[in-house]
Amino acid sequence: MRYAVPADKKLTYECRIPMRWGDMDAMGHINNTLYFRYLEIARVDWLASIGAPPNPGGQGPVIVNAFCNFYRQLKAPGEVLARHYVSDPGRTSFETWITLERTDEPDVIYAEGGATTLWFDAATDKAIALPDWVREIVA
Repeated sequence: MRYAVPADKKLTYECRIPMRWGDMDAMGHINNTLYFRYLEIARVDWLASIGAPPNPGGQGPVIVNAFCNFYRQLKAPGEVLARHYVSDPGRTSFETWITLERTDEPDVIYAEGGATTLWFDAATDKAIALPDWVREIVA
């Protein structure tokens, strides 16, 4: 099943991630699990940049699903440019989308993925309303 990344989304963050020789698998390309790690790095770095890092004992973001569409094989050495987008803020959640491309091949998407990000209260173990300041960023 392939999930579609919507055209209507807001760019919020970009970062470069080095591909290491050890990230490759026996097939000679970056292992599929690393794509999810690259998506996570971009999402968590963006959250930290807005003052909302994961907060295991308090209130903050958690993801409730994640996906990745693989289009081309990434191979080391090189750098991945991860572009992070947001869309669809709801009462307690919003969507995050990330595209992955090589820095030496601008605008060639190698993979794209996303996650539903839920605002969560660890003390009550329940979703809570997005704080207004977060809603302003993701709207």
